[in-house]
Amino acid sequence: MKLHEYQSKKIFERYEVPIPKGRVANIASEAKQIAEELGGRVVIKSQVLVGGRGKAGGIRLAKDPKQAKEIATDILGMEIKGLPVRKILVDEIVDIDQEIYLGIINDRNFRQPVVIASSSGGVDIEEVAQFSPEKIFKLAIDPLLGLQDFQVRDIALGIDLRREFWKQFIKILRGLYRAYIDSDATLAEINPLVITKDKRLIALDAKMIIDDNALFRHPELMEFRDLDIEAPAEIEAQKYGLSFIKLEGDIGCMVNGAGLAMATMDIISQFGGNPANFLDIGGGAGAPKVAAALRIILSDPKVKVILINIFGGITRCDEVAKGILSALGDMKTNIPVVVRLVGTNAEEGRNLLVDAKIQTAETLVEAAEMSVLLSNGGAS
Repeated sequence: MKLHEYQSKKIFERYEVPIPKGRVANIASEAKQIAEELGGRVVIKSQVLVGGRGKAGGIRLAKDPKQAKEIATDILGMEIKGLPVRKILVDEIVDIDQEIYLGIINDRNFRQPVVIASSSGGVDIEEVAQFSPEKIFKLAIDPLLGLQDFQVRDIALGIDLRREFWKQFIKILRGLYRAYIDSDATLAEINPLVITKDKRLIALDAKMIIDDNALFRHPELMEFRDLDIEAPAEIEAQKYGLSFIKLEGDIGCMVNGAGLAMATMDIISQFGGNPANFLDIGGGAGAPKVAAALRIILSDPKVKVILINIFGGITRCDEVAKGILSALGDMKTNIPVVVRLVGTNAEEGRNLLVDAKIQTAETLVEAAEMSVLLSNGGAS
């Protein structure tokens, strides 16, 4: 789950990472009031979960409260890369001497958290990474030991940070790491971390991504969810505890178990088909959950055929069959459905489907072949 800048800054502030003075606003008159409180000169920043806000005109400077209101009115009426701007962050303007990049990510290659830092931060950090990789400093952190003092010093040396700023930098990096660990984040980033003319280090921008699988530990973060960037089908799936990811193919998949779902998608691809989604209904799914999963798949206009692959251990195949029949009865769809049921009460489930004239398959290979054929306009 991606967090907005103002949300990330709230978390950073909790861990004593210095941020500019400012507040979020929903209407232009609020922006004017905040600007008055901050002394007049402010930066107004659109709060949308996409990159390139500044280049799109979503970040602008205001010289006084009146101009702040005018700019806020413009930005709140914008769309940036298809996303509407519903909130703005009004921050004090700071005089910048240098911009630094500082972030912590989950690195699959290292299989550890990795600190990434550069003395060349700012909006063009991607270009720095591409064309001047020697300016990017990386350091892996053993999660059992945590961030060590010597590592913080190594990072400061690695980006040629002047020693007069080490004390502030150490405090900021330690706070960033605690925020990253405590929030179950996959990314915690400050870009830029600025050195001001009056010798302060401030997190001018902030970005965090939280691991969705850990959100049950952080109910306080659920209110930060921005539904504008989430597909309606994924929002609906969350209501029923379904793991759903929209893909670009035309064969809808409903499977119990993440590993089996991946195997199902692989076999579809092997036979020349294209999965329309990843959907894991989980163990013990009853008829209502199955019906909800089918409705979500059928809401995709690209879907030409549905493949249901159920291995009944905890999940009872007859309950799955009842859910399938319930959903299809409600939606009155003409989209063909191929079902493979194996395991607990599989025979009872198959009998229910056969009686309803729904196609069944004995093996996953057979089911995949049938589905690909049907998606290509053939008859099974």
